[in-house]
Amino acid sequence: MDGGKELNTRGKERAAMDRSAGKKAFKHIRAYRGVYLMATPVLIAALIFYYLPMLGIRYAFFTYKGVNDPIFVGLKHFSKMFSMPGFWKAFSNTLILSMTKLLLNTGAAVIISILLNELIFLKIKKIFQTIVYIPHFMSWVVTASIFSMILSPTSAGLVNDILNRLHLITENIYFLGDQKWWRLTYYIINVWKDTGWGTIIFMATLAGISPELYEAASMDGANRFQKMIYITLPALNNTIVTVLVLNLAKVMNLFESVFVLQNDAVIKVADVLQTYIYTQTFNSGAIPDYGYTTAVGMFSSIISCILVLLCNRVSHKTRGKGIV
Repeated sequence: MDGGKELNTRGKERAAMDRSAGKKAFKHIRAYRGVYLMATPVLIAALIFYYLPMLGIRYAFFTYKGVNDPIFVGLKHFSKMFSMPGFWKAFSNTLILSMTKLLLNTGAAVIISILLNELIFLKIKKIFQTIVYIPHFMSWVVTASIFSMILSPTSAGLVNDILNRLHLITENIYFLGDQKWWRLTYYIINVWKDTGWGTIIFMATLAGISPELYEAASMDGANRFQKMIYITLPALNNTIVTVLVLNLAKVMNLFESVFVLQNDAVIKVADVLQTYIYTQTFNSGAIPDYGYTTAVGMFSSIISCILVLLCNRVSHKTRGKGIV
């Protein structure tokens, strides 16, 4: 009997706590109703344009060509995908290009932000910041057009003209049409265009470092290089990890930059999963199977999630905390 009374008492206490929590939540929503009202359209838009389309992922288990009703095929598309040499080539190209680009862009952004942070004259600093930032806001179509002219193997190509004048080459190089040169060219173009984005983030972090730390280091006899190693770089650690993890989520989504720079001559080293999906959908020469391309996209998304979780796990192991 005593046990029953005790359980009954605990139940009443929990019910009272739940009612109290409900009242607090209602008061909070009522107090900040303006904020919630402004957030409502954003949530609705996210639901309609981001989450509802995800229901289409079910077609990865169906054969669907857009003209007949979907036919359930189970894991057939995944079996086909894993047996296709073209898929595995695109998958390996995606990892190589994305990972290399990620490391180069992040490293370049860190170095440039540190160098800019060392500039004393504000006007000169702003000029260099603008020069670094501008390429990031250019579209990939414009960027591809510019570099196609600069790297052209014809007489209009500035780079080939300079190399010829310096007697460094005997015949013009088709940088965007030669498999030996395409990846290096792609990395250079990406560093030129995308480094500005990372630099903006790292410069914002560096702006938050207290000048007193540098003053104290100067009083202790530290030179500029030592300040950079022991104050500036440690301050960037958390931001570097955050940028890496966020960019890892986009590793498998490599498309636009590759699509506008690739051609049939370099498809072996330039075809990535997203361009592979595009080709299978629009340029296969037959009625596309949307179920198969959906399966490839689903596999790509799963790999992205795994990479983010692994990076976050490594961050937990090395720094004691992650961002997810």
